[in-house]
Amino acid sequence: MLDHVFTDAISALRDAFESAFLERQAFEEHFQSDVLLGDLTWETSYGLPGEGEPPRVVAHITFDWPAWSQAAYRQWYVEEELERRPAIEMEIVLRVQRLADPADPAALYAAVPELSPLVGDDRLERAGLTTEIAHPDPGDDDTVVPEYAVEITYEGLYELAEETVADGTSTLLDEHFGALGGWIASTLVKLGDLQLAFLPADETP
Repeated sequence: MLDHVFTDAISALRDAFESAFLERQAFEEHFQSDVLLGDLTWETSYGLPGEGEPPRVVAHITFDWPAWSQAAYRQWYVEEELERRPAIEMEIVLRVQRLADPADPAALYAAVPELSPLVGDDRLERAGLTTEIAHPDPGDDDTVVPEYAVEITYEGLYELAEETVADGTSTLLDEHFGALGGWIASTLVKLGDLQLAFLPADETP
């Protein structure tokens, strides 16, 4: 594994999700590099166990390591001076899918908070709600019905402490992301417990 503070943060979040008994979604993890701008992006998805395929509720997590963070990290690595704290740009999308009917936005907003727990020195802010409707191609099947989904997005910035930059084994990462893992798990449970009509899963888990 690459020895870098960004991958240390990814490992800490994975451990937090496993401790919260969340299930990683197969083939939903990506690590990408923007060859023009130099940004790194890690994407993954986790859901509750036993939800079927696809799960009714799922969390999509995106970590961005921008070029300016890499420049600040490199300066510390070469000169051991941290003039600006590098940061990870975070986005968490809580998705409710396989819906048989449109969901009431007011009920969804009531089930989730405006802010996440503290992650380091700051919190993720709720950025809005998006409703999606999919119309499958009916072909010769007159029983095909639309499928609805809703996404609630949270955005924020995680600034790395100097001791974390200096030592990726610092327990700060585990402490900060541990709270995030438990919060995502409990919020997915709340969304799954709403009185919503769901279509059956494609297969039995």
